[in-house]
Amino acid sequence: MITLYGFGAGFGLPEISPFVTKTEVQLKMAGLPYRKERAMPPASPKGQLPFIDDGGEAVADSTFIRAHIERRYGFDFDAGLTLAERAQAWAFERMIEHHVYWALVGARWVDPVNFAKGPAHFFDGAPEHNREKLREDAQFRVAENYLLSGLGRHAPDDDVDLAVRSLFALSVQLGDKAFLMGNRPCGVDATAFGMLAGVLSPFFESALRERAEGFPNLTAYVDRMMDDHYPEFAWTPLRQAA
Repeated sequence: MITLYGFGAGFGLPEISPFVTKTEVQLKMAGLPYRKERAMPPASPKGQLPFIDDGGEAVADSTFIRAHIERRYGFDFDAGLTLAERAQAWAFERMIEHHVYWALVGARWVDPVNFAKGPAHFFDGAPEHNREKLREDAQFRVAENYLLSGLGRHAPDDDVDLAVRSLFALSVQLGDKAFLMGNRPCGVDATAFGMLAGVLSPFFESALRERAEGFPNLTAYVDRMMDDHYPEFAWTPLRQAA
């Protein structure tokens, strides 16, 4: 039995982290039994979530977990794709994880209202005398990484404009297909779903979310993926929430 370590439900989502969501959906795609446990990043071999324990072997980072699943269990997440399509799927995955992700970080962590509503509560269990200092330090570190990513160097409207160009690329790629690369899901769909669900969750108000809602095929895609992989989760379809 594989054990998946993640943050758990929150922010109106079945899993707070888009990267944990990616791995969980890929485990479901591969049909592998697993159990899920809550953990914090310091518990991971790489200091980040997700990580898995597979028969005593710890594997950290969602991309390396996918490679582990493919190698150990012989499951090809991109079965049926041509070599060119596999390359395109990888390029979209990199765009999602290294561009859209940082826009999501800005909306959750840098925006003071959203930070107070969401990530600040990660520290509710800390000793009261040290709680605010931990919150301030964490927000500062994340904001610093946001700046170093490049996206945080722009004015708020400009960084959203850049992120929307990536959302537009995803919308064009999806078109009227069921999934990004065709009529069956592949590895990049787990990545896209995790990130888009995070962006579109009604829990947070943000310019990024408002702009993302302008792509009806992306909102329908998130609803469809949620129905497929988290049918038990109390998710209000985005078409109704809008």
